[in-house]
Amino acid sequence: MNADAKKTVLRMIPYGIYILTADDGHGNVAAATVNWVTQSAFGPPLVVVAVKADSGAYKTLKAAGKFTLNMLGKDQKGLAFTFFKPATVAEGKISGQPYHNGANGAPILTEAPGALECKVTSIVEQGDHHVVVAEVTEAHLMKPMAGRPDAAILEMKDLGDNVFYGG
Repeated sequence: MNADAKKTVLRMIPYGIYILTADDGHGNVAAATVNWVTQSAFGPPLVVVAVKADSGAYKTLKAAGKFTLNMLGKDQKGLAFTFFKPATVAEGKISGQPYHNGANGAPILTEAPGALECKVTSIVEQGDHHVVVAEVTEAHLMKPMAGRPDAAILEMKDLGDNVFYGG
């Protein structure tokens, strides 16, 4: 396989940018930037997210069996970079960001334009990222949206010409 062609073609896949949060109920709270996300079913509503297998976020998510997927708006590039590093919880904030717990106990970032609370239904443990399938149990829209909802979210390409994933 031509390695350069593989890298370029895989980078043609568009990616949204999201913050996955989880709380295992035993003092472990995680928040991490993720981008391998898609809806996989309408009934029940299922999402699929890939999470780095050796990350603290994956360990917390797996122990919790639930998580929140926080959408980021176009003007929230800084948050994507903030959550590329392990999260810290102090003074009621995650890595300096205000939050509240959702019905499933996972943090919802107050400044996110939308969030999905999810319950893990299965995990495929292959490769360096494990694929988590989860049922959406609650949805939060923080303020009314104008225009197409998919046009409002932060995408990988919005982070700059030198930020890529895939390949």
